[in-house]
Amino acid sequence: MKVLHILDHSIPLHSGYTFRTRSILKQQRANGWETAHITSGKQGDVATLKEEVEEFTFYRTPVGCKWYSSLPLLNQLAIINEMADRLSEVIEETRPDILHAHSPALTGAAALKVKKKFNLPLVYECRGFWEDAAVDHGTCKENDLRYKLTRALETHVFKKADAVTTICEGLRADIQARGLPKGKITIIPNAVDIDRFPVIEHKNEQLLNELGLQGKRVLGFIGSFYAYEGLLFLVDAFAEVVKKDPQARLLLVGGGPEDEAIKARVKELALDEVVILTGRVPHAQVSDYYSLVDLFVYPREKMRLTDLVTPLKPLEAMAQGKLVVASDVGGHKELITDGYNGLLYQSGSQASLIAVLEKMLEESDQWATYRANGRKYVETVRNWEASVANYKDVYERLLR
Repeated sequence: MKVLHILDHSIPLHSGYTFRTRSILKQQRANGWETAHITSGKQGDVATLKEEVEEFTFYRTPVGCKWYSSLPLLNQLAIINEMADRLSEVIEETRPDILHAHSPALTGAAALKVKKKFNLPLVYECRGFWEDAAVDHGTCKENDLRYKLTRALETHVFKKADAVTTICEGLRADIQARGLPKGKITIIPNAVDIDRFPVIEHKNEQLLNELGLQGKRVLGFIGSFYAYEGLLFLVDAFAEVVKKDPQARLLLVGGGPEDEAIKARVKELALDEVVILTGRVPHAQVSDYYSLVDLFVYPREKMRLTDLVTPLKPLEAMAQGKLVVASDVGGHKELITDGYNGLLYQSGSQASLIAVLEKMLEESDQWATYRANGRKYVETVRNWEASVANYKDVYERLLR
């Protein structure tokens, strides 16, 4: 069985999207399935139309080929049509048994354009709703024209694809509510490569000294600084936590649109000595920063995006034996069982977050249990072997 994966972008670019893709491809090959791979024009300006990255060959799509490629709104149509043209060439060369398009809807639309021509079954995988993320990023407003058009296009792809997969229960329920039968939708949950994320036994002493964290109890967040991550909310809560526990420190690693606002809040609250902002760090050094953190905090704000989508970061923290505290938005509740593999607080409640952080810091005798339960959860439930196994029935049903 050969599966042609139709992707928005891929490694060597680094994102949660590309890392999930790589893990899926590795596990599918370990299962004995052949895979081929094509990316859209959003991979960027590429030097070659066929690129070897790690053990994978990626077919790239040239951009700017249509006369309307640079025109507002029509440029999205150009991405679809350019990819459809390139997809036809790749299908001729690779001869797949199944087309598997991954979010966003533009890749699914390109696959639909060639599906009938080659008489191939199509799986469409939804990893999140672009329009909801765009609302938070400020590139569109909820229910404006662009929002509605994007949502309508994806609904069209859902209905025309032969099977739909998605990453969590929140997204599945939303997709089904658009008129799809429940049996058409399969959940392929986010997971962790447990070999790439082993339990961290020791802190990086050199980095600990450089950042002045020796002997401190470190709360942390590593990731992108988007508004929906709630980092300003976390800084405000930490200002109260450190009053009660002067040995506590907050380590924020990463960057993004909220950079300047977070720095301003830290300065305003006179937390410069107890909140450490490192900026973005090289990917190869991320595990060193993970080693410094005792307790990871994920204070996501409650909104459609965070209620529907499960994040990867808490799973990566649990895999490495770290404590986890998170807001009780829907995406977190699919991953964290309160009091078992982490603690949840009431989203939007500063008092609730402060109380939960203080409880976790005070009950250090329970840390080993939380850590063991978190690691056990990813080893037995949220690993890629278990997750990717769910594709088997989907593919075999389509081939029959």
